Amino acid sequence: KAPVAAGNGDMSYSKTGVAEATSILGLVATGDCSIKAAAANGGISQIKYVDYDAKNILGIYGKYTTTVYGD
Repeated sequence: KAPVAAGNGDMSYSKTGVAEATSILGLVATGDCSIKAAAANGGISQIKYVDYDAKNILGIYGKYTTTVYGD
């Protein structure tokens, strides 16, 4: 897990949005793990902060998740 971005000021939030993408052998990738997709999935128009999680198993399988917190 890694932080991607944080705002300044009040860090309270009322909504969470998640977006995921996967890859197999680095050749086939599906999904959209962009910040924009995560915000849309959570109905978020004002982003407070963003987290990113990457899991990779020997380059064979990868799962990438972006989580956006905001209002």
